[in-house]
Amino acid sequence: MSLMAACQSIVSGLSEDPNNPTDVAPELLLTTMQLGDVAVHEGHTARVAGIWSGYFTGIQQQYKDFQLYNAGASTFSLTWIGGYWLVLEHEKLIGDRALPMNNRWLTGIAKVIKAHTAGTITACWGDVPYSQASDNEHYPDPVFDPQKEVYAQIQTLLSDAIDDLSSGQGSDPKDADIFLKGNQAKWIAAAHTLKARFYMDVKDYENAYNEALLGIKSADGSVLAPHNTAFGSQNFYSYGRSVTDITSQDAYITRLLDSDSDLYRGNIKTNETARFNYYFTYSLLPNGKKTIYRPNTLNTSNTKGIFATTASFSLITFQENLLILAETGLRTKGLATGLAHLNTHRQFLNTGGYLDPTYKATGNFRYEPYAASDFAINGLLNKPGIAPEQALLKEILLERYVTFFGQKLGFNDLSRTQKETAGVKIPINIGDKLPQRFIYSVEEINANSNAPFPIPGIFKVTQVNE
Repeated sequence: MSLMAACQSIVSGLSEDPNNPTDVAPELLLTTMQLGDVAVHEGHTARVAGIWSGYFTGIQQQYKDFQLYNAGASTFSLTWIGGYWLVLEHEKLIGDRALPMNNRWLTGIAKVIKAHTAGTITACWGDVPYSQASDNEHYPDPVFDPQKEVYAQIQTLLSDAIDDLSSGQGSDPKDADIFLKGNQAKWIAAAHTLKARFYMDVKDYENAYNEALLGIKSADGSVLAPHNTAFGSQNFYSYGRSVTDITSQDAYITRLLDSDSDLYRGNIKTNETARFNYYFTYSLLPNGKKTIYRPNTLNTSNTKGIFATTASFSLITFQENLLILAETGLRTKGLATGLAHLNTHRQFLNTGGYLDPTYKATGNFRYEPYAASDFAINGLLNKPGIAPEQALLKEILLERYVTFFGQKLGFNDLSRTQKETAGVKIPINIGDKLPQRFIYSVEEINANSNAPFPIPGIFKVTQVNE
């Protein structure tokens, strides 16, 4: 890409073996590629998306501006550059080295990771370079492909990845694969979950449901970003100034999970105490009222919060796959199918789900199965008296919102369902619109003659959500 040329002095030599620059082991490139994928989904832009999604509250420094929807092109530059250079470019480098050895095991994994990053880029930015990306020699100024076309090309890429991983050809990357240790079956399932995710993004719910049926089948198949205490390898929220610049005070999600709130989503079948405590810490006023809600960064032997220094970060998960089945099952098969899948997710939560074991104390969580009568008019979850299918959709979308805390999936869901009555309606911080997208990096705007003009601002709805 053009930005790669502009940043040549920064990235030059990152993928070269100083002893044999044209023959670096592709497995080493895979690890670098996966770290780039983590950077795209975590880090600064995840915090910005979280502020815009009612997950976090920016209170000082630049995050106070983001709270008021003030953001410029430089806000998103590092994520944009990292996505294209460390992921899309590295997938090409891996292919150049692995294909002559017929190592389809490795190329399949690399294609899934590329799809993961590229799908998130187009979801967050809209029209983006894809078909001509990562080929600076032939396309120094790559075109911006329409968002729907990018999604279609990513679906083809994931199908190719599944074919590669199913071929039985190649060698196991083992520990070079920091996500799934080379497990082909798990990577195939993850690819199907991603296909389902991206079909959902374009509102092709039938194909999304069919792909999710082939997706991740258990929690140990989830793709997670590992973290440790080493400098630069910590969970995205607990690292750096985030803990002082961002809280969740008055954030919409705290009101949903706090049993003292008027918006608490708990009921006789649902107890959110454990999930609330896993997500947040807080102080108590003299009258016992909670205050100063902060995302939970505790990292001790008996309290390890969702953003603990060593906590893994969710990338492609079992719970996402279950909730895709619930939403798309409802939309395409009807209430009974959607409810059955939602109850499978609730059954998972009722075992402690994705909570850290330190928060799975008996009595602090309860997710009993819902019945169809709960969504009937005047039922447990249908006090407004709307159609039962809409009441169930509202519950599923709310569960997705809560489950995806801190992930860009929550931001993308809000944009996808904003026009629907059952969509999650978070408060708007200022003005009368929610942000819909990120702004193209300043490097891309300045270096690529094909960059859109005028540059779409954050409130411009992307093609798939028009």
